[in-house]
Amino acid sequence: MSRATPLRVLVTGAFGQLGTELRRSAPDTTELFAAGRAHLDITDRAKVLDAVAAFRPGLIVNAAAYTAVDRAERETELAYTVNRDAAAHLAEAAQVHKARLVHVSTDYVFDGSQSRPYLPSDRPNPLNVYGASKLAGEQAVIDRTDGAAVVVRAAWVYASSGSNFVATMHRLLRERREVRVVCDQIGTPTHAAGLATALWRLALQTEARGVYHWTDAGVASWYDFAAEIRRSEARRCPGEALAQVLPITSAEYPTAARRPACVVLDKQSLWALVGPARHWVDEFEQFLDARDLAPNAQAGH
Repeated sequence: MSRATPLRVLVTGAFGQLGTELRRSAPDTTELFAAGRAHLDITDRAKVLDAVAAFRPGLIVNAAAYTAVDRAERETELAYTVNRDAAAHLAEAAQVHKARLVHVSTDYVFDGSQSRPYLPSDRPNPLNVYGASKLAGEQAVIDRTDGAAVVVRAAWVYASSGSNFVATMHRLLRERREVRVVCDQIGTPTHAAGLATALWRLALQTEARGVYHWTDAGVASWYDFAAEIRRSEARRCPGEALAQVLPITSAEYPTAARRPACVVLDKQSLWALVGPARHWVDEFEQFLDARDLAPNAQAGH
């Protein structure tokens, strides 16, 4: 019996924290073109169109983004070039070559002012350049694919690779005596591995289209997340000196970009399609277990 032809998939941002997990968890039924910045400049329209024409993917997953939230306030043009224009190029190429497009966005498209979880249909109102540029990317993707693309908004993503809150806390806990973390910004930590699995399951459901949300289950403040990181590190590294984690308000920690106070995403529509996520604490423990078992993990860390 002959084997089915694999689905050809172009993954952009393939060597970032989410892209790495997408590569790691790619189904056996796929053939990947893993594109990082060194392989494909997605801000160059001609190069995107040529690459898609050459590889002829049936699916494009855009995990590339400009994510430096504070720096975006002064690098506005660059943020829009990556988050809006590059997304538009990929959407155009997908439409021309009849490829399915899954585009990853962010909870920062919302202002955090409402008291209930945000539905995918709720009206966005970003507070900063990063959120505005990602919203512009969503709109470009939807417009250029006549609504056929899938947009998945995620939040507080972390992984074993790349720059993220977990990596920063891991370092600061060992460099300082105290770490002050805001306690009045609320959301949900999201393990990139779980997000990647959900994206693959959704991408292979060809009838899905429109906007969805994905995070792990539960709710936390940044302080809650930091405190859990410290508790986990203390259990794994008994006797090691770790900084104390102290709660502060956003007013005590001013930043260049305004952050939404409370954005909890409603994930029910996506969970109904691909299955629910685990609670963020359980997912974080699984992340730590995998990190501890990694061949290059330092003893005790």
